[in-house]
Amino acid sequence: MLRQALLVASRSGGVRKIVETAPGIRQVVRRFIAGETIDDALAVTQRLTAENLLVTLDVLGEDTSSERMAEQIVEHYTELLKRLADHGLGSRAEVSLKLTAVGQALDERLALDNARRVCTAARSAGTTVTLDMEDHTTVESTLRILHELRGDFPDVGAVIQSYLRRAEEYCADLAYEGSRVRLCKGAYAAPESVAFGDEDEVDKSYVRCMKVLMAGRGYPMLATHDPRLIEIAGALAVLHDRDPDTFEYQMLYGIRPQEQRRLAEQGDQVRVYVAYGSEWYGYFMRRLAERPANLAFFLRSVASKN
Repeated sequence: MLRQALLVASRSGGVRKIVETAPGIRQVVRRFIAGETIDDALAVTQRLTAENLLVTLDVLGEDTSSERMAEQIVEHYTELLKRLADHGLGSRAEVSLKLTAVGQALDERLALDNARRVCTAARSAGTTVTLDMEDHTTVESTLRILHELRGDFPDVGAVIQSYLRRAEEYCADLAYEGSRVRLCKGAYAAPESVAFGDEDEVDKSYVRCMKVLMAGRGYPMLATHDPRLIEIAGALAVLHDRDPDTFEYQMLYGIRPQEQRRLAEQGDQVRVYVAYGSEWYGYFMRRLAERPANLAFFLRSVASKN
């Protein structure tokens, strides 16, 4: 119930105003978000890569309502990727792209064309792109765009959310050689007809999906902070004789940083999902919804400022 309430709040203008004006909120948000500018993102990326971690950068902003807004996002990604190349970070950092930010809700062809431009810039920077998966209404469109992009950019990453009832089917379709697939639990509200509502069912689905991906010929990107799932992933890597460079763990910036470093120190590949930008509210609320500990941290921090 708490998770659903927070997900609903993530799209509420009234709640957004309250949260954004809460005392000390900026300091709390900076635990999960790198900052608002490219310079902020680059500073965090340089620090993390110096600790032997990989990075994926997400420019916050979604539900773009005009072609001009979509164009601005594309221009921002282009500049970000150029700056990554200039700093020699292309081999250690990629970007994550929300298709709604580049016009998916306006026109699927527009989103495809804009995503293609970001992929072109990524290739020039010596890196690649992963297409974020958003709410359940965008899944089929996102997979169509992924298929189109992979014709020219086969290293474009996909994301599958284990809370979707068809997640295992999607993973089976994508577990082919060269296919990069991020598996996450999912952080959007969805009806019971298309998604599991019970946390245990979401976890069981995650394990089923992980088995498919780790047994497949692609490159799994296992996005989880759950110690049980990390342990199962390690066992599956041994079972399928996977070398550390054939898959990676992914975790969010600001969540379990010690575990990120521990895995990296033992020789595993760990990529940190680093979000930045001024449109942080929706992302922040979804992070609170994912883990009650995050909400408790937020409430304690706000209370300490009063």
